[in-house]
Amino acid sequence: MELPALELHPIGIIRTPYTDRVDAPRQPGVFGEGATGKIILEEGQNFEQALEDLEGFEKIWLIYQFNRNSNWNPKVLPPRGDRTKRGVFATRSPHRPNPIGLSLVTLLEIDGRNIYVGSVDILDNTPIFDIKPYLPYAEAFPDAKAGWLDETISVENSNPQFALEISEVANEQLEWLDKTQAIHLLPLAKRILESDPFPHPSKRITKRERGFYTLAIKSWRILYRLEGNSVILHKVKSGYSARSLESGNNGIHQREAHVAFHKLF
Repeated sequence: MELPALELHPIGIIRTPYTDRVDAPRQPGVFGEGATGKIILEEGQNFEQALEDLEGFEKIWLIYQFNRNSNWNPKVLPPRGDRTKRGVFATRSPHRPNPIGLSLVTLLEIDGRNIYVGSVDILDNTPIFDIKPYLPYAEAFPDAKAGWLDETISVENSNPQFALEISEVANEQLEWLDKTQAIHLLPLAKRILESDPFPHPSKRITKRERGFYTLAIKSWRILYRLEGNSVILHKVKSGYSARSLESGNNGIHQREAHVAFHKLF
């Protein structure tokens, strides 16, 4: 069966603080994560009129393009649950036959062609295809079955959450990166390690000797260990050796920050 193709044209883009996939939270409206974003609609399209009457809605759906994906997979490994691959249509994976995303965000303000939204999980400069109001009476079914996720959620609820403790050294390193280099490792590390600090194919966690683990966040490494239900952040390390930084390779991620980090710590 040959179906006609559909040509889509973005109506605008969204600006967010998330420039890398690892930065963006999952399901931000549920877990209280997510930042604010600004949707900028194209000019000369009468979108100002199209936005009339939307401001009274608290939540809106955004339909957008996963424009950083070049392929799709019929089976994917979700970050939650056991290490089982699932059919892509039973997940929210971005690796889909048609790279179309759907996010529910909080509508904060409309100013001309600019729409300010909260609880965003979308990457910066993502093309937006459409905006629709969220209708609680028609779209909220909290008792609906959630397939394989029902069992996953049940297991997660029965397991204790992990508490994060930070050593003095790690705290000093994280604060220095945050305040002097604008590198914010702690929020992401906290999100990952408090829910599941064990190695998983979708996480860059490696088990080390003497009970230590390493969490890789981009080019940085966080060394930690487990004590009961506590995750003890031991220290932060550069993902590059001092010698490799001296090579002058322009492809090194956040090179200046790594050089300064090595000199200080």
